[in-house]
Amino acid sequence: PAAQDHKRIFDGDLGPNTGGMGAYAPAPVITAELLDEVRQTVMQPTLDGMRAEGTPYIGILYAGLMLTADGIKVLEFNCRFGDPETQVILPLLASDLLQVFDACLDGTLDQVDVRWHDGAAATVVAASEGYPGSYPKNREITGLADAEALRDVAVFHAGTKLADDGRVLTNGGRVLAVTATGDDLAGALVRAYNGVEQIRFQGMHYRRDIGAKARFS
Repeated sequence: PAAQDHKRIFDGDLGPNTGGMGAYAPAPVITAELLDEVRQTVMQPTLDGMRAEGTPYIGILYAGLMLTADGIKVLEFNCRFGDPETQVILPLLASDLLQVFDACLDGTLDQVDVRWHDGAAATVVAASEGYPGSYPKNREITGLADAEALRDVAVFHAGTKLADDGRVLTNGGRVLAVTATGDDLAGALVRAYNGVEQIRFQGMHYRRDIGAKARFS
């Protein structure tokens, strides 16, 4: 499934760009027809071109795309997983990820039936105050166990570190992401925000409108 991220730091897509303040998948705006268009006009020509140049690509290829009135525009390619997009894509993967990787290396990916769970996933990023500018570090994070104890909720650490006394402290701009799955996007968002609300650290900031533009179904 395709994921939709939220780049701006503040609600309403205001403020400076960030590495991503949240995401959801599948993105309702990406229809099966549009996904096929991306495959035929962006991804396949890119792979074919690298192969024709004698440098066939094997690995993760993450495409950042923008939908405009003039069609699909490619913003970037990355040879890595997207963040926070991966936090909502992989929880929906029903197949064994290691088997997918092995098939990629063996050149047998076309023989693998990659299966996906029904439903949706949403992730909300908790950031340090001041991000994406300068930000403080070493602030204690509490409530992690409470968030992780919730049904279908996972906490992914990013800018965190473990102190000698066992406390978890902030150590970056984007501190962590709380991801949840649900039968639909509305349910996943409720769970994700419930998880975020269990967590506390001084100056914690997160967007409260992740997924607001999506059509709930």
